[in-house]
Formats: sequence, structure tokens, C-alpha cells
Amino acid sequence: MNIPQRFTRGALFLVMGLGVAGCAVPPEEDPVLIKLDELDSRVASIERVVRNESLLRIANELAVLRDEVRELRGQTEALQYEAESGVTRQRDQYLDLDQRLQSLERRTRSGDTAPGLAPVGETVPSTGTLPSTAEPVQSSYQASLELLRQGRYEQAEAGFRQFLIDSPDSELADNARYWLAETHYVNREFETALETFRLMLEQYPDSRKAPDALLKAGFCEYELERWADARATLTAVVERYPESTAARLATQRLERMGAERR
Repeated sequence: MNIPQRFTRGALFLVMGLGVAGCAVPPEEDPVLIKLDELDSRVASIERVVRNESLLRIANELAVLRDEVRELRGQTEALQYEAESGVTRQRDQYLDLDQRLQSLERRTRSGDTAPGLAPVGETVPSTGTLPSTAEPVQSSYQASLELLRQGRYEQAEAGFRQFLIDSPDSELADNARYWLAETHYVNREFETALETFRLMLEQYPDSRKAPDALLKAGFCEYELERWADARATLTAVVERYPESTAARLATQRLERMGAERR
């Protein structure tokens, strides 16, 4: 055997030996594969942690938001209750003031004086009482006014309407017409309320309730989204009755309309 043949045969045995040696290492013991498996496990673990932390953070944020919503709902309900209570108190005070003013006007027209006082040259009997000035007409008006105070608007409407039928020339007719319009206003019957307020102003332009009636007419037009009419009516309140409470309320509504770009 010559040298080239021996060299070729030796190289072949070497290659076969290396192949056998390489095949002798099982895949599960391959350092590279082991390292890759380890890295894959670590990445999966990190992903689980991140996922859990994200879910936990979202859950915490949702819990905080729920608490804030509950708090806001409670505040809203409290504000709504206070607003409704305030409206009720204002209406009661207004009705009470109306009754007191009516009583003073009746005493003035009839020549009566306030309790405990007597006209010049006369004395009040120590055991007597002032004569009553109550009349059936007055009683009917007061009964309807009390229904309105109690929030029984349909009954109050019927009472004021009947009062105007029975006593169209009464000194309380302008007030009855105003409160009749008010029963429609509180029931959000703004079209009917507007017509009734306008009718009251036509029939009783010099009534002491004229400023309030004109104001409420403007409020009705606002609710009906007749912006130009509402602005004109409220401006008229301010111009005609500049020192009145109605003028102050009209100014506030005009400012609100400006902020709303109405």
C-alpha cells in the first residue's frame, strides 16, 4: 500500500470518528439547547409577571374609579336634594309673603290697623278682638294658595281657575291669574304658562305682580328655546323694573344665556 492510500484511509477514519463522537452527545444535554430553554423559561416567567402586574394595576385603577363615581353620585344626590329643598323653601317663603302682603292691603283698604294699635282717639277694648275681614272670596283664594304650597298643582290650578270664574272682579284676580300661570310653569307646561302670564300682564299691567309675571314669561320663552324672545322679554324686565328682584333674576338669566351663547 502506498502513502497516498494510507493518508486517505486515515482521514476517512478521522472523519468517521468525529461523527461518532458528535452523535454521542444527546440533544437534551447540548449546552446551547439548554441555554435556549433556560432563556425561554425566563422570558415566559417575566411575561407572566408583567401580565399579572398590568392586570393588578388595572384592577386597582378601576377600584379607584368606582370609589370616585360613588362619591360623585353621592355629591350629586346631595346637591339635587339641597336644590329641591331650596326651591321648596323659596316657594313657601314667597307664598307666605304674598299672604302677609294681601292681609296688609286688606287692612289698609278697610281702615283697620295692625293688631295692638288703634286709630287716633280710639282705644282697643282690653277683652275684645279685631273684627275678622275674612270673606268667602278670600277663603277660596287662600285655599288654592295652600294647595300650591303643598305641591298639589292640579288641584291648585282648578282652584284658581274656579276662583277667576266666580270672582273675576276681585281685588285678588291678578294674583290668582299669576298663580294659575305658575301651576302650569312648575308642571313644565311652558306654552300654557306663557299664554297665562301674558294674559295676566294684559289684564293687569299695573299689578304688583307684573314684574314677576314678565320675568316668568321670559323664563318660559327660554325653556321653549325661543332665544330672541326670551332675551327681549328679560331685557324689558331690567329696563321697566330696574330696582326689583325680578330685574336681578332677569340679569342673571341674561348672563347665563350669554355664557351659553344663546
